[in-house]
Amino acid sequence: MKEATKTMPNKTTWIDPKTVQRRWWVVDASGKILGRLASDIARLLMGKHKPQWQPNLDIGDFVIVVNAEKVRLTGKKLDQKFHYRHSGRPGNLKAYSYRWMLQNRPERVIELAVSKMLPKNRLRARMLKRLRVYRGPTHPHQAQQPQPLALTPTRVPIPADAEKEVS
Repeated sequence: MKEATKTMPNKTTWIDPKTVQRRWWVVDASGKILGRLASDIARLLMGKHKPQWQPNLDIGDFVIVVNAEKVRLTGKKLDQKFHYRHSGRPGNLKAYSYRWMLQNRPERVIELAVSKMLPKNRLRARMLKRLRVYRGPTHPHQAQQPQPLALTPTRVPIPADAEKEVS
């Protein structure tokens, strides 16, 4: 006699991106290391924290980053790491140290780091539109009721004179 066994049908479930619930998160960047912060933000923007994640769909959440000027870089990266821009014209390569960028455009530092951690395809621009970075502790998105996000704690100790170097 054969036993009756129930088998699950092998069906792939597809998600309609229009029906995905997008949440709003607020992240405080003060004292956080740039790379670790950017990888956690990229994970939220891609939607990898959701059980229905698929690599070809854009189902990520909105992320608000406050206190962007208080983000940390480890080692000698403030002076040795550069961001390069080129207009395409001969001799027009511009190099900006991360010390200069943190003093003048701290929002751009976080945007660049997150952008480099997102997939290099058509979905990247859509994901970056959901990233909002602000220099100070306030943001204009209170109506969306963002929830604070507790990031993974850092294992790198904060030196006592680190705040004196950045200022």
